[in-house]
Amino acid sequence: MNPASEAVGLLLARGQTLAVAESLTGGLVAATIVEIPGVSAVFRGGLVVYATELKSALAGVPEELLAERGPVDGDVAQALAEGARNRCGAGWGLATTGVAGPEPQDGKPVGMVFAGVAGPTSSAVRQFSLSGSRAGIRSGAVRAALALLADELRK
Repeated sequence: MNPASEAVGLLLARGQTLAVAESLTGGLVAATIVEIPGVSAVFRGGLVVYATELKSALAGVPEELLAERGPVDGDVAQALAEGARNRCGAGWGLATTGVAGPEPQDGKPVGMVFAGVAGPTSSAVRQFSLSGSRAGIRSGAVRAALALLADELRK
């Protein structure tokens, strides 16, 4: 089963909801999720916070954290997930941030991706090193983030 279908199935079984905050994936996580029949029962919506200042303004990531670490960071991914959860009134938040390329960003290499999940009883962040084209890194980030969500929902 693909991770998006699995995550939606687990959310449906639990009667819980999901919201997303996306940076490098630019809405691809949300687009992937909404392809699944029945998702309207669990998907609340999301934030595309591509610009650094929007991570703070819309998702509530502390400005100090962004100033200290930059947007490509595990703690930022976690704060984005919490922000999605809180701002959209969902039980679970899922977030992505990273560098899709073609150039490094703020000293972070192309392919460095963080995914964060925040839920009612657990949270997790994972770092991934992805390779390939810009499109390949972005699609890999979507799969990785949804797999992380499914892992947390199985707990």
